[in-house]
Amino acid sequence: MWSSYLKGFRGYLSLERSLSPHSVGAYLADVGKLTQYLEGEDRLPAPAEVRAEDLTGFIQWVGSLGMTASSQARIISGLKSFFKYLLLENVIQSDPSELLESPKLRRILPDTLSVEEIDRMLAAIDLSKPQGERNKAILETLYGCGIRVSELVNLKKSGLHLETGFIRVIGKGNKERLVPIGSQAVKHIRIYLDSGSRQNAQPGQEDYLFLNRRGSKMSRVMVFLIVKDLARRAGIQKTISPHTLRHSFASHLVEGGADLRAVQQMLGHESITTTEIYTHLDREFLRQTLEDFHPSFRH
Repeated sequence: MWSSYLKGFRGYLSLERSLSPHSVGAYLADVGKLTQYLEGEDRLPAPAEVRAEDLTGFIQWVGSLGMTASSQARIISGLKSFFKYLLLENVIQSDPSELLESPKLRRILPDTLSVEEIDRMLAAIDLSKPQGERNKAILETLYGCGIRVSELVNLKKSGLHLETGFIRVIGKGNKERLVPIGSQAVKHIRIYLDSGSRQNAQPGQEDYLFLNRRGSKMSRVMVFLIVKDLARRAGIQKTISPHTLRHSFASHLVEGGADLRAVQQMLGHESITTTEIYTHLDREFLRQTLEDFHPSFRH
């Protein structure tokens, strides 16, 4: 009985929600945990017979297994999606997950880099080496566009619209978006393309923008190592990854007064609440400015 609904749910997540195979698998596993719990309680009821109390008991059971608050929140999100799907398909008349509340998650503000620190990382690149121009173009693109490292390694030459100042990015769930690209990133991408370091591109890899020494698409791990090495060379003590440049891009925009909705679109966030973390960063920046420069804050 549940198997047919799960099959339909899989199609709904993949086709209508455009979720990645990993996310689809996680959602299906979460509903699978629910059926396991319900079977252990008495008998496995039909989806239309599941009550809000059943779901509350399930979440308490999951919590008793030592699952973290973030894992519980993800499971609740999966259940809400499942019952929303059943509601759309008229399998149920009311949504038992409607009143489920996710646990409060402690938001950890990510490390960001100052403009001066980013300049130091750029200056640490050895342009005499064959991959120097590539690495400079990578850093300028990560910071200048705020894209994810997975989006960076999948950038295509055919997705570059440098004359108009945009690049085409394939984000989470295979969703496509156009992202503005700054003049410095444009400049160094052009230098990299003209440098001749891509001449050994392997068959089928020619359209990928950033290639490794063997002429194949770069891996996320390789970009991570490049960024970590440049941070070390620049004498930066913070915990740095390619994502730090994305956070820096967003926080510098918000600090400068950019519209949060515009930042959301550039980052490819599905929900504005994800982008709102940068308003917290902005408040920290404002407080630090007051402590540094306002007489009443000086000790």
